Amino acid sequence: MPAADLPFTQTEYQRRLTKVRAAMAKADIDVLFVEDPSNMAWLTGYEGWSFYVHQGVVVFHDADPLWWGRTQDANGALRTVWMPDSDVAGYADRYIQSTRYHPMEDLAERLRARGYAGKRIGVEMENYYYSAKAHLVLTEALPEATFVDATALVNWQRAVKSPEEIVFMRRAAAISEKIVDGILARVEPGLPKNELVAEIYADAIRGTGEAWGDYAAIVPLLPSGADATAPHLTWDGRPFSSGEATFFEIAGCYRRYHAPFCRTVFLGKPPQEMLDAEKALVEGLEAGLEAARPGNLAGDVARALFGSLERAGIEKEGRCGYPIGLSYPPDWGERTISFRHEDETVLEAGMTFHFMPGLWMSDWGLEITESILIRDGGPAECLCVRPRELFVKD
Repeated sequence: MPAADLPFTQTEYQRRLTKVRAAMAKADIDVLFVEDPSNMAWLTGYEGWSFYVHQGVVVFHDADPLWWGRTQDANGALRTVWMPDSDVAGYADRYIQSTRYHPMEDLAERLRARGYAGKRIGVEMENYYYSAKAHLVLTEALPEATFVDATALVNWQRAVKSPEEIVFMRRAAAISEKIVDGILARVEPGLPKNELVAEIYADAIRGTGEAWGDYAAIVPLLPSGADATAPHLTWDGRPFSSGEATFFEIAGCYRRYHAPFCRTVFLGKPPQEMLDAEKALVEGLEAGLEAARPGNLAGDVARALFGSLERAGIEKEGRCGYPIGLSYPPDWGERTISFRHEDETVLEAGMTFHFMPGLWMSDWGLEITESILIRDGGPAECLCVRPRELFVKD
């Protein structure tokens, strides 16, 4: 029987399935194998820390999806997916981390038994979880099939959030606000970084009154001083020091939905060049929010931000935002749209992004970011409501 505690309504899951089937038909795909755990959860509700082994959801045009994975994890599927028990299939443990057997041999036999051995099979080629070995074994086991690269096919269907999803993202944003408030209250010279991270996790998991906290897809990032020239350093046991800026990149998470949020704290008196950069960055953020409207392009947001930075003499390349929503480690982005000059994706109401214009200079870093919702009739809405500034604790 279907799980009793599904995150979303049956109508919502059917809406998602209809969108994916339409995309499959457009790509001339007969059956789709989805191994990305975010896409698995979005389609079926499946939740579990089992993505370190091969698992997936098989999407058909004329039948409910099939959850497929390790037999012991199939018990978790029985408790979390919306499909009946007959649509949950487990493979034997002899396939786990074996050099003799591979789980894709089991999947190939199941596809053959259902009549798909000679069909067009979509697979997520560019994906953290679908390995080169998996693809090799699957294609060798089904030589008559035609394999189609379906990278991001499901991800693109997730771009516009439903009202049910936006409720979850607002709850995640409330957790993000709580985490940042705790950081600002606690950070001070002499405090070991790991002690602060312990409090960050406590706030993140306790959540708020209406929303318990889930684990985020990325750990807290909080480099200081010259280390903040690198955007993805984590923490150690060294204490915070006066005369340094630390940016904090965190995300509240509720039922796998994320609201990333970054703020920077300077302990002491910040240098003038950092204050000047803060002014340009905030102006660029606000210009980008104005540009983030339905009908405009993703590139318009980037151009609005970079224009402000260029006027201040700050050179920055790359992207400054990406879509967010339901995610699993190692990334909370959806890996489709990017806020960068060349991205001509048309923005639609209901899209959600981490507008992320970090500055990583020669000897310091500065991050002031927003999780945003594209909405009708105005600029983007910031899901978190906290001052958009460099925080100074002198």
